[in-house]
Amino acid sequence: MNKIVSKEQFSANVVQLEIEAPLIARTRRAGHFVIVRQGEKGERIPLTIAGADTKKGTITLVIQGVGYSSKLLCSLNVGDYITDVVGPLGQSTHIEKVGTVVCAGGGVGVAPMLPIVEAFHKAGNRVIVVLAARMKELVILEEQMRANSDEVIITTDDGSYGMKGLVTHGIEYVVNREKVDLCMTIGPAIMMKYVALLTKKYDIPTVASLNTIMVDGTGMCGACRVTVGGKTRFVCVEGPEFDAHQVDFDEMMLRLNMYKTNE
Repeated sequence: MNKIVSKEQFSANVVQLEIEAPLIARTRRAGHFVIVRQGEKGERIPLTIAGADTKKGTITLVIQGVGYSSKLLCSLNVGDYITDVVGPLGQSTHIEKVGTVVCAGGGVGVAPMLPIVEAFHKAGNRVIVVLAARMKELVILEEQMRANSDEVIITTDDGSYGMKGLVTHGIEYVVNREKVDLCMTIGPAIMMKYVALLTKKYDIPTVASLNTIMVDGTGMCGACRVTVGGKTRFVCVEGPEFDAHQVDFDEMMLRLNMYKTNE
């Protein structure tokens, strides 16, 4: 069991939990995820690690309450215990010095982007973060992103904060003023699809994290199947990151819609 040592409420449905997990904290890398289970008969939920503190022996998870299990996790408080936390799992992000990296995150996808931003910046890259949200109140981790990047651009659908528009507007703003060598994107599937279409037009290599499609986290259930470059790939074990220009996002979105009634 893993004890919750801190909790922060980002919005009505999104919380950040810091939990004791010393072994995971020491071995995790950017892009890794964990499987969380609450209760002996609880559902297995894959969550990408948003941060780790090796000195405290903790990892940070950002959770959006959507269905029963995720809402149950969001209801936990400091001092409560999570029944099971297993990881780190998946393939870590390939980090190297490439030049200028644009990291585009939407919604709660901003959370797993944070360690990627930190790693690329530490590797000596110029890192520009584009944060997208529907409104100002839903922008998360802005301060942490500013502390670990060269620039942060914020876009909101309603224009209540930063630039009015979508994440693609923020990316194109950067592309029109300077050379971009790599784009990383995490967020809703529809967002990542249009990021990929934009960056393909400008011939910018792009990597998308498909963590939203994962279910059991080991590849055994088959729910995480996606088509990448015409071949079937399993996000849980071969990902969660893939060449965004090769991902069949339309197929992925159809698969995601299969679980809406259960949520």
